[in-house]
Amino acid sequence: MIDCHVHLWDPAQGHPWIRPGSPHHRAFTADDLAASGADLELGGASLELGGAGLAASGAGPGPVGAILVEASRGDRAENVLLRDLRLRHPGLILGHVGNLNTCHDLGPARFADLLDRTRPNGMRLGGASWDATPPGARALVPVLARHGVALELNLHHAALPAAAEAAARHPGLTVIIDHLGNPANLATADAGEWREQVRRTARVPGVFMKISGLLTQQHGVPEERVAALVAHAVAEFGPARCMIGSDWPICLARGSRAASLRLAGRGLAALDDAGRRLVLSGTARRAYGLTPQVDNDRSPCFDAPVDDR
Repeated sequence: MIDCHVHLWDPAQGHPWIRPGSPHHRAFTADDLAASGADLELGGASLELGGAGLAASGAGPGPVGAILVEASRGDRAENVLLRDLRLRHPGLILGHVGNLNTCHDLGPARFADLLDRTRPNGMRLGGASWDATPPGARALVPVLARHGVALELNLHHAALPAAAEAAARHPGLTVIIDHLGNPANLATADAGEWREQVRRTARVPGVFMKISGLLTQQHGVPEERVAALVAHAVAEFGPARCMIGSDWPICLARGSRAASLRLAGRGLAALDDAGRRLVLSGTARRAYGLTPQVDNDRSPCFDAPVDDR
């Protein structure tokens, strides 16, 4: 299995969004991530994704690894740190997604140089909406397309149509939507508009859906209703364009990494073993272009200079 959405951070190094006193206000390291994997009880009853344990589904005896996603540290140097963590923990971190917002003032040439040096599998653009993100960051999307780097979107409004438009404008670009497109909590909102946006967006090639963030965003909603959201997304996009992620350690405010993955997996019940394998690992390998990285630098990437002007 590949957990497609995890974070590592140290509040002492930035991350102004993490409030003192919250369960997130501590350092989460690669060792913590590895330890959280032991709690998944993979192949057992606790992770019956889609009605079958991971071992029974053919996905393997345990998580193959994770995709490390930027955590809004607040500076461009986080992109260098992410690659360094990947190089230091190759069996645990299979790929990484950098922060596109912080690159807004680089321009195409300097941004291409950053991509060459940090070699991300994706770059994430986040904000309230597409128009609320930095214009200079949005202008770099064509560079991602030319370099074969995925655009990942974490938008709190109209993420799905924004993804469809970006993919249509840049043929060949992979666009990955975080957290099912951030639908509103079903306890207070209707999912009708979201369902229609899913149907429309799924028609656009190159757009992928990440099943993640549900334990936090759908807190208080009955699990069967959350499962129906997942099932709808998978039915429209197909398992070859869906992947699963825990959003650890964000999820810890509401439950464990295992609980987060289990909730996401409840909507996979209609899939056969082949479809389940795609959602649990195969789609991530294709969308992120996962290949082992070799560090040919003379010194660790973390020590490399960063143009952070």
